[in-house]
Amino acid sequence: MKASRHEAKRGAFRRRLEARHLVVLACFLATLSAYVERVGFSIAYTAMAKIDKVDEATKGTVLSAFYWGYGVSQVPGGWAAQRWGGRRMLMVSFGLWSTASMLTPGSAASNSAIILARVAVGVAQGFLIPSVHTVLSQWIPPHERAKAVSLSTSGMYLGSAAGMLVLPSIAARASPAALLKFVGALGYAWLAFWLTVGKEVPHRLATIPLASGESKQKGRTPATPWLRMLTQPAVWAIIINNFTFHYAFYVVMNWLPTYFDKVLHADLASLGAVKTLPYLAMFGSSNLGGWLGDHLIHQHKTHTARARKFVNTLGFVGAAIALLFMPRASDVASGVAATTSALALAGFARGGFSVNHMDIAPKYAGILMGISNTAGTLAGVIGVAVTGLLLNTSAETVNASSGWWQAFATCAILCTAGSTIFVIFARGDRLFGSENDS
Repeated sequence: MKASRHEAKRGAFRRRLEARHLVVLACFLATLSAYVERVGFSIAYTAMAKIDKVDEATKGTVLSAFYWGYGVSQVPGGWAAQRWGGRRMLMVSFGLWSTASMLTPGSAASNSAIILARVAVGVAQGFLIPSVHTVLSQWIPPHERAKAVSLSTSGMYLGSAAGMLVLPSIAARASPAALLKFVGALGYAWLAFWLTVGKEVPHRLATIPLASGESKQKGRTPATPWLRMLTQPAVWAIIINNFTFHYAFYVVMNWLPTYFDKVLHADLASLGAVKTLPYLAMFGSSNLGGWLGDHLIHQHKTHTARARKFVNTLGFVGAAIALLFMPRASDVASGVAATTSALALAGFARGGFSVNHMDIAPKYAGILMGISNTAGTLAGVIGVAVTGLLLNTSAETVNASSGWWQAFATCAILCTAGSTIFVIFARGDRLFGSENDS
C-alpha cells in the first residue's frame, strides 16, 4: 500500500516536472519564432527593395515601423497578461502577428501597406515578453523561475541565428512573398502547439505548492515610488544603457543583410552557417556575462556594483571597438569577425545593466524593466531610421561608404558613453523595496 502511494506521488511529480519543461519549451519556441519572423522580414524586404530600387531612407522607415507598434504595446501587453492571463495573450499575440505577416505585400511598391503590417506585427509582438513572464510566474515554481526565464528568452538569439541560416535560401529560391508566408505559417504552427499545451499543462500543474511566504490571497499593493525612481541617477544609468544596447543591436540586426550586400558584396544565401555566428556568439556571451557577474559577487566577494560595472564596461567598450572595424571590413571573413565580436561583446554587457534593476529594486524589477525596455524600443525606432538617412545621404556623395562609417561610429559612441554613465552612476545596493517605501 505504501509502495503504491509512493509510486503515485513519484508519478504525479514526474507529470508536473514534464509539464513545467513543456511550458519552458513552449516559451523558448515562442521567442525563437518571433525573432525568426523579424529576421525573415528584414531579409525579405531587402530583396524587395533591391528589385523595386527603394532608397535607403525609405528602407529605414519601413524597417523601423515594427518598433512603432512594439514600443506602445509593451506596458498595455503586461497589463493585459496580468488581467486575462499570459496563456490567452500569447494566443492573441501569435494570432495577430502571424496573420499580419501572411498579409504583408511581397512588393516594396506597396510601402504604405507594408508599414501598416509591420506596425501591426510590432503591436502583437509587444505582448510577447510580458506574457511569457506572466506564464512563467504562474506555472513555474519560484525556485525554478530564474532558469526558466533565462532559457525562454535565449530563444531570441537562436531564432536570429536560425533565421539567418535558413531564410536567405527561401528568399533566393522562391520569393520575398513566399518567405513572409513561411514565417507567418511558423507562427501559426507555434499557436497550434500552444493550444495543446495550454489545455494539458494547467491540469498537471494544479498541485504545485506555492513557495514559502507566497499566498493566493490578494492584499493591498504598496504604492510604487515613481518619483523617487525616476529621479534616481542609478535608474537612469540602467535606462540609458538599455537604450544604448538596443540601438547597436537593432541597427546591426536590421541592416545586416544590406551590410553584407553593399559592404562585403556577399549574398547571404551563399554564406551557409557563417552568417549565424554573430547571433550564436551573442547567445553564449550573454549567458557568460551573467555568470561572470554572479561569480564575482558570490565566489570572489566582489561588491555588486563593482562586478556589474566591470562586466558592463568590458562588454560595451569591446563592442565599440568592434563596431568601428565593421565599415573597414574588406572581405567576408573580416566582416563576419567584426560583426560577431560586436554583438558578442554587446551581449556580454547584459550581465551588467540588464540585471542591475534586480539589485537596486527587486520589488519593482518588472516596472523598471518595462521602463528601460520602452527606451530600448525607442532606440530601435531611432537607430534603424537614422541609419537609413545616413546611408541615403552618403549615397549621393563621392564617398558612398562614409554612411556605414557614420552609422557604426554612432553605435560605438553610444556604447562608450553608456558604459561611462554606468560606471559613474550605477549602484549595487537596494535603493527601493524597503519596508519604508511609500
